[in-house]
Amino acid sequence: MKNLLTLFSIIIMTFTYAQKMVSYSDGNQKLEGILDIPENKIANGNAVLLLPAWMGIDNNAKENANELAKLGYLTFVADIYGIDKRPTNPSEAGKIAGYYKTNIKEYQNRIQLALEQLIKAGANPNKVAVIGYCFGGTGAIEAARTNMKVCGVVSFHGGLGRDVTRTIEAISPKVLVLHGADDFFVPETEIKAFQDEMRTAKADWQMVYYANSVHAFTHKDAGNDNSKGAAYNEKAAKRSWQAMKDFFDEIFK
Repeated sequence: MKNLLTLFSIIIMTFTYAQKMVSYSDGNQKLEGILDIPENKIANGNAVLLLPAWMGIDNNAKENANELAKLGYLTFVADIYGIDKRPTNPSEAGKIAGYYKTNIKEYQNRIQLALEQLIKAGANPNKVAVIGYCFGGTGAIEAARTNMKVCGVVSFHGGLGRDVTRTIEAISPKVLVLHGADDFFVPETEIKAFQDEMRTAKADWQMVYYANSVHAFTHKDAGNDNSKGAAYNEKAAKRSWQAMKDFFDEIFK
C-alpha cells in the first residue's frame, strides 16, 4: 500500500501544470503566446521557449509545451506572427514564414520578445533553452547565431540555411539538431554549409539523423507518406524527444 501511495504521489507531481494566455506586443502588432506553468518546481526555474512550425501556434506546439510543463519546465509558446496574422492554410503559412526567413532580423526580434516574456513569467534567466519545429527549428538556430542569452537550442527538422553574406560569429549556446535522414527539403549543400558554419563559429554542436524520416517527423497530423516530403514517424519522434531531454539534463545541470 505504501509503495502504491508513493507511486500515486509521483504521478500527481509529474502531471500537474497550469496554462494561461499571455498578451504582449511588437510595436503596434499584438501578440499572444501560451505559458505552461508547472505547479511543482522540479526544474527550479529551468525554462523552455518553444517556437512553433510555419502554421503558428498549432496542436503540436501546444501538446509539446504541455509535456515540457509536466517535466517541470516553465514553457512559453511564442507568437511569431501576431493574433491577426495567423495562417489558415499551408499556402498562407509558406508566404508568412518565407517573409520572416527573408527578413531575418524581424524573426530574431520576435524570438527575443518571446524570450523576455518567459523571463518575466519567472524563468531563471541563466537556465533557458530554445526549441523549435520546422520553421521554428530555423528560429532556434537563429537564437544561437545571435547569441541570445540561452543555454542551448534544439532544432527539430528545421531549416539550416543562412544568408552567405552574413558574418559568422562565435556561438555560445550549445546546439542540437534533430534531423530526418531522408528530408529532401533540406539539401545536402545546406547541411554541409551549416556544419562548416558550426565549425567556424567554434560551436558546441550535435546533429542526429533519424532513419526513414522526412520533414515534420514529430507532427502527428503530417500523415505517413514519406514521398510527400513531410510525414510523421513515431520512432523518430520518441527518439528525438529523448535526445532533447538528455540535452536538457546536460545544459541545465
